[in-house]
Amino acid sequence: MKRILLIATGGTIASRPTVDGLAPQLCAQDILDCVPSLASLCRIDALQLMNIDSTNMAPDCWLRIAACVREHYDAYDGFVITHGTDTMAYTASALSYLIQNSAKPIVLTGSQKSIYDPETDARRNLFDAFLAAQDDALFGVLVVFDGRVICGTRTRKTRTKSMNAFSSIDYPDVALLREGRILHYIREDKPQTPPVFCGRLNTRVFVLRLIPGMNPDVLHILLSRYDALVIESFGVGGLPCYEQEDFLAAVHAWSDAGKPIVITTQVPHEGSDLGVYQVGARAAELPGILQAHTMTVESVVAKLMWILPQTNDAAQIKRLFYTPIAHDLLRFE
Repeated sequence: MKRILLIATGGTIASRPTVDGLAPQLCAQDILDCVPSLASLCRIDALQLMNIDSTNMAPDCWLRIAACVREHYDAYDGFVITHGTDTMAYTASALSYLIQNSAKPIVLTGSQKSIYDPETDARRNLFDAFLAAQDDALFGVLVVFDGRVICGTRTRKTRTKSMNAFSSIDYPDVALLREGRILHYIREDKPQTPPVFCGRLNTRVFVLRLIPGMNPDVLHILLSRYDALVIESFGVGGLPCYEQEDFLAAVHAWSDAGKPIVITTQVPHEGSDLGVYQVGARAAELPGILQAHTMTVESVVAKLMWILPQTNDAAQIKRLFYTPIAHDLLRFE
C-alpha cells in the first residue's frame, strides 16, 4: 500500500460559514475524517502547513509548500495538497518550476463547496486526488478536479462556481477519473534522475492588461518598481503603434534596463503569434521582447519569478524562458 502525505493549506474545502462568509477553519485531519474510504486506498499522513483563503496565497507560501515536499520527499510515494481554487493554477505553475523532475505525483485539489456542504464536490475530488497520487503512471505537478487530471503548467480556473471549474489550456488532460479508475490519456516515461528543488523567487513581476487607448506612460511608472513585465495584448499579440509610437519607446526603456517583457494574449486559447500583424512584428523586433505562445499567464508569471533570481543576463533569461518545462511550451512553438 502506497504512503501519501496530505499537505493542507486551507481553501473552500476547509471552510465553514462565519458571520463574514466562508473562511478556512477545518484542519487536515477533519478533512480526512470526512472521506473514510481513503483508508482502504493508501496509508495517509496529514500535515497542516497553513490554513488560508487562497486569495491570500503568495509566493512565500509557494516556497513553503515546495520546502515541505522537499523535506518529506524520500518518505512518501506521492503528495496531495489541498488548496483553494482561486489561485490554484498559480500555485500549480509555481510548483512546476520549484519542483522539477519529480518521479512522484504532487497533486493539488480542492472544491467549490465546503466538505461539510451536503452538495459538496470535496469528497469526490479528495478521493480522486489520492487515487492519482498513488498511481504508478502519474508524476510531477498535477491538478485533480471534477474527474480530470491536468498538467500543472496548463491549468486555469475558467468557472467561478461550477464544479467543472478548471480547464487544461491548449493541452490534453493527462487522465480522467471515473468510478475509482484512472483512464490515462498521456503516458510518459518517469524521470530517472533525482528531483530538482528551487528555493528562490523574484516577486517583482507585473501583469499589465492592455485596453484600447491606454497611456504608455504606465510602462515608465512600472519600470522603477518591477524587474519583468507581462503584457496581455489583444488577439495574437502586438503593441499599439500610435502616431507618436510612445509604446515602442517605453518598451525600449525596459530593454535598456535589461528587464524582460513577455507579450501574451487576453484570448483564452491558441496563444500569441507576433509575426501575424505589423503591430506584433514591430514589437517582436525590439530587444528584450519575449512572447508566451500558448503558455498560460499563470505559468509565464511563475516562470519569470523562477528565472530572475538565477540571472539578469538578457540572453540567459531568453534561453531559460524558451526552455520547455513540464509542458509549459509545446514543441511546435
